[in-house]
This record gives sequence, structure tokens and C-alpha cells, in this order.
Amino acid sequence: MADYVREVMTPGVVTVRPDTSLVEAAQLMRAQDIGDVLVTTGNRLVGVLTDRDITLRAVADGADPLTVSAQAVCTPDPVVVGPDDAVSAAVGLMRDHAVRRLPVVEDGHPVGMVSLGDLALAEDPASALADISRAEPDGWPDGGLL
Repeated sequence: MADYVREVMTPGVVTVRPDTSLVEAAQLMRAQDIGDVLVTTGNRLVGVLTDRDITLRAVADGADPLTVSAQAVCTPDPVVVGPDDAVSAAVGLMRDHAVRRLPVVEDGHPVGMVSLGDLALAEDPASALADISRAEPDGWPDGGLL
């Protein structure tokens, strides 16, 4: 297994401003084929917004995703890991905080993400979770419209 988070993380991040609407954030997630974005002010991480946050913290409550901001439903002050932290530390944080992904922050700036799937690929590339993590997502041939 890899020793450091830098060896298993997905480099680069997709960010939104705190005042970004949930519709804009969801459209960005769809365009980038990702399930989360980092909410930042300048280069400072203020939260993590997931597709699940949008669904359960806004849409399920009947909130208007055109007017609700990313900051209103994101997880504020998320647990983070550094690129030079041990992979075992990332695993421990995921376990302790019951999260599936961690922003990777270096010198106060987000530089990547490490997910449960990234760790599965590094630990056992032949595992079922690693297979799932490598799989291409099903596309929406009609542009996602039902």
C-alpha cells in the first residue's frame, strides 16, 4: 500500500463560491462527473458540498435550489488531510468521522481529494470496491433529462 496521501489522492479540486446556487453547483458536478465540490472563499476551504447534501438538506425539505446557496447546505469546516500525511491517518479520519472522502489541503489551500475508492485502489487493486471505483459511470444519453 502507498505510504502517503499524495500517492493515492486525486489531484486538483473543483470549487464553488459560498453564494453559488445549488443548481449551479449541481450542474458543475454533472459537467465534471463528480459527486462533490469544495466551497471556498479565495483559496480558503470553508466547506464540502456533496450531491447528497443537495438532495437531503435542500430538495427533500422543499427548498428552492435556485435560491439556496452552497454554503447553506454544505458541511462546514470539513475534516482535512495533508498530502504528506500517512495513508493510515486518512483511513483513521474517514473511520472516525464516517466520511467517504477528505479534502487534501497543503499550506492552507485545497490541492486534491482522497476518497474511499482511492484508498481501495491503493490497498487492493483487485477488490470489488477498487473495481467499482475504476468503472466509468453510466452516461445520460439524453443529457440527464427524464
